[in-house]
Amino acid sequence: QVQLVESGGGLVQAGGSLRLSCAASGRTFSRYSMAWFRQAPGKDREFVAAISWSGNTSYLDSVKGRFTISRDGAKNTGYLQMSSLKQEDTAVYYCALKFSSARYDYWGQGTQVTVSS
Repeated sequence: QVQLVESGGGLVQAGGSLRLSCAASGRTFSRYSMAWFRQAPGKDREFVAAISWSGNTSYLDSVKGRFTISRDGAKNTGYLQMSSLKQEDTAVYYCALKFSSARYDYWGQGTQVTVSS
C-alpha cells in the first residue's frame, strides 16, 4: 500500500512563497506520475499540476508561471513550489500518485495553504 504525506503548508501573505512536499512510501516506486490538487471551501477539488514519470509537466492555467512541480526520485518525494501567491490560492492542497492507471489512486491527507491580503 502506498502512503503519501504532505507538508509545507501554512499562512503566507499575498505575494509570498511556499514549498509543499509530498513524501511517498510503502512500495518500490518506478514509472509513477505525481500531481497536486486543491480544494477551496465550498468548491470542488481541482487539478493544479502534474509531473509524469518521464518528467513532463502540466499546470492549471491560473498557476502557470507561478507554481513549479518537481520531484526527487531518489527520495520518492514530490514538490510544489508556489510563488507570487494570491488569496485565491487559499485551499487544502493534496498530492496524488498513480502508476499505470488513468486515474490517481493514492492520495495524501492534505495540507492547508492560506494566503492573506
